[in-house]
Amino acid sequence: MEQRAVPTQYAAGHGDPKKDAGSGTTCTGEVNGERTAATASSSPPPHPRTASSFSSSSSSAVTEGWREERTRSVEDNEMSRPGLTAAYRTILSGLGEDPQRQGLLKTPLRAATAMQFFTKGYQEKIIDVLNDAIFDEDHDEMVIVKDIDMFSMCEHHLVPIFGRVHIGYLPNKRVLGLSKLARIVEIYSRRLQVQERLTKQIAVAITEALKPAGVGVVIEATHMCMVMRGVQKMNSKTVTSTMLGVFREDAKTRDEFLTLIRS
Repeated sequence: MEQRAVPTQYAAGHGDPKKDAGSGTTCTGEVNGERTAATASSSPPPHPRTASSFSSSSSSAVTEGWREERTRSVEDNEMSRPGLTAAYRTILSGLGEDPQRQGLLKTPLRAATAMQFFTKGYQEKIIDVLNDAIFDEDHDEMVIVKDIDMFSMCEHHLVPIFGRVHIGYLPNKRVLGLSKLARIVEIYSRRLQVQERLTKQIAVAITEALKPAGVGVVIEATHMCMVMRGVQKMNSKTVTSTMLGVFREDAKTRDEFLTLIRS
């Protein structure tokens, strides 16, 4: 991704996730065994907001989008596949290859089909996944699902992003089927993405669906646009976080979440 010209970066006004008191994205990492950091801005973090008020201001577009996400159907895939196949054939020619040689004859179709799978999140809506998996439950202790495998595509270079997602929320009389947290990750990650937006989309979807007391999401990922090209830093990782509700406002709750996902 073009904005990651350095191996590791911190979002505005934030530091180490273990000490971070804000809810914006926070990036940390290591390069060749050495910890590095850069502050993108010196402006202070925004004033705390509750989970219920999160849909206001600059995040309103993300919040409103969670109900209206499906932009592609299975039928669309069938209709667009010939065009995608032709585009990949053109790419092969542009690279100096012969699309007619034996090893490449079916490559354009394979690549088109693969790209549709890599972006299959456009075919799904969060509301369809969650409607039958929200349960009334008198539980008010933290729920965490960590180390959820994540695969996505950098929207700037169309190369993979892969890593792990950690999700925690504090229920408010309603809980979500545990597997649905992984489904939310799958839906949003299987799109053209930037990690910062992906982190926020996951947190907002859970907030809007459950109205919990708070939500925390942390993503640790490797970006092939930094590994295969550009700065080519093999050991760099990007860490982003979004904290909403009590995870943002209460340091003890936030610290408990960050401690548990690293245990």
